[in-house]
Amino acid sequence: MACSPGNTRNQQLASTRERMGEHFTPNQLLGRTHTIGCVAVEITQKCNLDCTLCYLSEHSQAVRDIPIQEVFKRLDSILHHYGPGTSVQITGGDPTLRKRSELIEIVEYANKLGLHTALFTNGIAASRDLLTALAKVGLNDVAFHVDTTQERKGFVDEASLNAIREEYIERAKGLGLMIIFNTTVHTDNFKELPMLVGFFVQHADAVSFASFQLQAETGRGEWGARADIIDPITVKAAIEKTISKALPWEKVRIGHSDCHSYMPTLVADKQVYSVVDDAQLFAQFIEEFKHIQTTRQHGTAQIIWDYSKALLARPKWIWKLAKATSSKLFEMRSSLFKSKGRVHKLSFFVQNFMDANALQQDRIDACSFMVMTADGPVSMCKHNAERDEHILKPLTYTDRHGQVKQYQPLGERYKQNNIIPIRQISDTTTPSSLSAKALTARDKRHHPAKSV
Repeated sequence: MACSPGNTRNQQLASTRERMGEHFTPNQLLGRTHTIGCVAVEITQKCNLDCTLCYLSEHSQAVRDIPIQEVFKRLDSILHHYGPGTSVQITGGDPTLRKRSELIEIVEYANKLGLHTALFTNGIAASRDLLTALAKVGLNDVAFHVDTTQERKGFVDEASLNAIREEYIERAKGLGLMIIFNTTVHTDNFKELPMLVGFFVQHADAVSFASFQLQAETGRGEWGARADIIDPITVKAAIEKTISKALPWEKVRIGHSDCHSYMPTLVADKQVYSVVDDAQLFAQFIEEFKHIQTTRQHGTAQIIWDYSKALLARPKWIWKLAKATSSKLFEMRSSLFKSKGRVHKLSFFVQNFMDANALQQDRIDACSFMVMTADGPVSMCKHNAERDEHILKPLTYTDRHGQVKQYQPLGERYKQNNIIPIRQISDTTTPSSLSAKALTARDKRHHPAKSV
C-alpha cells in the first residue's frame, strides 16, 4: 500500500464515536464497523449541465481543476483520517470532464490506497469505453444522477427520463460495477416517486442502490427551498406505497437520524423485503462482531471467510442467524418460488440535506458524508454553504518533478471581467508545511503510475 494511515483503526473508530456523541446508538454503524459513511473528492468544478438545484457556486464553472498532486494529497488524507476501505466519491462538478488520463490515474491511485471508489456523474460523458477503463484500474461503483432538475432537452418528466436511465444501465452492466442512481426530490417530481421506486425495483437485477436526495436551498440552484411536502417521512411513505408494505426504517443507523435513512432490501419476483427487522438483534451483532474490519475492498470471499471464522468461535450466533434467515425465507417463500430462487439486493437511501442558511451544528458534528478539502474533511452541507471558501483558495503544491508551484483557481481575465463579487482567500499552505520526507514520499508515489 502506497501509504499507511496516521492513526490506528481503533483510534479512527474512537474518534468517530466521540464526534457522534448521543447519536452513537446501539444500532449505529459509524464508530463500530465504519469510520465514516463516505468522503467526496471534487476533482473538477466544471459541469456540462446547469441543474435548477445545483450545489455548485456561481464561480465554479470558471475554476481551474486542482492539480492532480493535490487530488492525490486529498486521497492520502482520507486514508489518514478514515482508513482503508473508506467509500470515496470521485465527483465534482462532473468528474468525466477532467482529462481522461488523469481521471483514470486518480481512480487507480485511490484503489492502490485501498479506498472504495465510486464515480458520481450525470452520465453524459461516461461512455462504456470510459467506464471499462475505470473498472480495469479498480473503480467499484458508478452513481448516475438523472432527474428533472437537469432540464435535459426533450425529457419533460421523470417517466420520460427512464429511457436515459435504461441506457446508462446498459453502459455499466457486466463491468463488475455496482450501479447507483441519485434522484433529487423536489416539489414538481414528488408525485412521480412511486413510479421511480417501481422502476428501480423492476431493474433490481442491475441497480443496487437508489438514493433520494431532498431539495435543499444551497449553491447556485434557482429553485430555492423545498415545499413542506418534501420531507423524509413523505419520501419514505412514497417508497412504501409503491411496494405496498411498511418498511422497518431506522433499524440500521448511519450518521445523524435527521440526515439519513438507510433501508437495505431484497427483491425477488419484483417483491421487496426488508433485510433487518430486529433492531436489537442487529445491535447485538454489530457490537459483538465489530472487531471484524474487513471491507468490500477485501472482496466477498475474504468477508465470508472472516465472518465464518468468527461465527465458529461464537456458535450461539450460528443459531440466531439461522433462525432469522429461516424466518425471512419463509416470508419470501412465494416470491422465491416464482423467481426460481433469484434474489437481488436493492438499498434505498433518503438524504435530507440542510439549507445553506439553516445549518445545525449537531448534524454537522455527526455528519457521515464529508468532502475532503485542502484543509481537511468538511461536512457536505457545510461545504456547500461555504463552497467559495474552499474552491477559490490558492494552493501551493509540489509537482511530479519536486518543483514547488502555485495554483490559482481563477484566471486574471475572469477576475477582471466577471460581475459576481469574488471573495479574496489567501493561500495558507507553504512548502514548509510539508516535511521533506512527506514531499519525497509523495513524489515517488505520484510519478507514474469524476459528476453529478
